[in-house]
Amino acid sequence: MLDIRQDYKLKIDQLRKLLKSPKTFDAAIELALAIHAITHTSKVSSADIPTFCDYLLDGLTDEAYSIMPTKKDDTIAWHLWHITRIEDLVGNLLIAEQPQVLNDEWMDGLNAAVKDVGNSMTDEQIIDFSRHVNKQELISYRNAVGRRTREILKSLTADDLKRKPKAECLERIVSEGCLQEDSNSIWLKDFWGKHTVSGLILLPLTRHHMMHLQDSIVIKQSIR
Repeated sequence: MLDIRQDYKLKIDQLRKLLKSPKTFDAAIELALAIHAITHTSKVSSADIPTFCDYLLDGLTDEAYSIMPTKKDDTIAWHLWHITRIEDLVGNLLIAEQPQVLNDEWMDGLNAAVKDVGNSMTDEQIIDFSRHVNKQELISYRNAVGRRTREILKSLTADDLKRKPKAECLERIVSEGCLQEDSNSIWLKDFWGKHTVSGLILLPLTRHHMMHLQDSIVIKQSIR
């Protein structure tokens, strides 16, 4: 797994360079899709070999999703929810300017009482969410978001990479309950608003995943 993480960092550096020029646009999207695939289950990209996400999920019990080893940690369920919600809203609301994957039907199946990205949740709220969320449905939701993101990446043009999210799209992430109106959460609206589509591909849709998956691996190892 260490080799995968090191290779991932090298690929991110390469992607950053490719996204700077329209001449390397096709190569950039191809690499973005490859990087994205590593952080999702192999079902999302039809990969022939297990992904980093597969490695995390392999052998996890339902209980393991909701264990918080120390107060400095979150839970595996929270990490998966957090990165999936961010990918859903950034990919769909900010980049593609279309509805999120998450809807009332998904919320019912997930048995989730929250819609936002989870930045404002207390330790007690994180543990409560992690215990009650439907774990298999959480993975299914993550898979659905991953598949949608791949469609979005394939639909982009070189000109799209230069644009920033529209003001009305940024407002939607608040009005649709993706962010909370407090300092731990709302700052993301301005943060994402300053980035072009290239920047959003580099962080929320790729590098951000590996950061949280690595933290989840540490939790998995600590509870074993």
